[in-house]
Amino acid sequence: MRLIKTVDAEGTVLCHDITQIIKGVTKDAVFCKGHVVTKEDIPILLSVGKDQLYVWEKEEGMLHENDAAEILCAMCLGEHMERSQAKEGKIELTAACDGLLKVHRKGLYAVNSFGQMMIAARHGNFAVKQGDKLAGTRIIPLVIEEEKMEAARQAAMEATGGREILELKPFAHKKVGIVTTGNEVFYGRIKDTFTPVIEDKLKAFDAEVIDHVIWNDDDKKVTASILSMIEKGADVVICTGGMSVDPDDKTPLAIKNTGAKIISYGAPVLPGAMFLLAYYTVEKAGEESRTVAVMGLPGCVMYAKRTIFDLVLPRVMADDEVTAEDLAGLGEGGLCLNCPVCTFPNCGFGKG
Repeated sequence: MRLIKTVDAEGTVLCHDITQIIKGVTKDAVFCKGHVVTKEDIPILLSVGKDQLYVWEKEEGMLHENDAAEILCAMCLGEHMERSQAKEGKIELTAACDGLLKVHRKGLYAVNSFGQMMIAARHGNFAVKQGDKLAGTRIIPLVIEEEKMEAARQAAMEATGGREILELKPFAHKKVGIVTTGNEVFYGRIKDTFTPVIEDKLKAFDAEVIDHVIWNDDDKKVTASILSMIEKGADVVICTGGMSVDPDDKTPLAIKNTGAKIISYGAPVLPGAMFLLAYYTVEKAGEESRTVAVMGLPGCVMYAKRTIFDLVLPRVMADDEVTAEDLAGLGEGGLCLNCPVCTFPNCGFGKG
């Protein structure tokens, strides 16, 4: 690559796109990388402020911005993603289906810490829809050392264990059972306003409610219903109510008595501190084992716009195991500000 005066550029090959910006009218390339400059092009180039031009002159060991962007793209591009063509050294990735975006933070940091190159991604562990933008990649200069790009690739591979930095996990079809608890609902003293909230949130996913029961505060009945729903094929069982430390609230005991592995009773999220997550493993002779997510939802899910349930549900629906460490990490960003106009997930809630 060498720098020449534009008036002397006839017959040379552009090594990068030339962009024209007219406010409110256009922002696009008037000439693309590889274009052979003609005599008629020179006044146009001058009109967009290009008194000098970088023209292509291959140099050993150096990569053009578009070629380097391809390397960054390959570090990120996983299944169920689509990519744009390289333009001005930038490639964008979009979702090819609805799903849960996972971002390998250490891999992302490894690349971005090199300097002169960048990968900007949306926050991981949140739902995305088909067509949503996931990330953009580019290098900062027009050319970069091939050796540096290879070092970045190796660092990313080491950080991710050889996987792509981004992963899109499609949402799976889930059979759901709902166990509503509470004497006040069971005996008809008040209307059940909790279950409709759960059903409404499930509509955002490929969920099928296969069973729903209402019980009083009898942990044995709740335990039996959870196990019955699992036997019927439920992939997820959601228990509403009875989640506080009040002696009459026995839902945590009922879930524990199923034999499910309790991941956490409590989460550093407001609203949603009294949340319980457990996994029940179904093992039958001659069949592959399967895992059922069992959740105990605190009362705030019934009336608060966004809660811990909104952070965990997308992961459950994408078969993304949630660990105790994951829940503990929600403390930073775990405080919902109850904004007058809710913009979730385009806000800080759940983003540590």
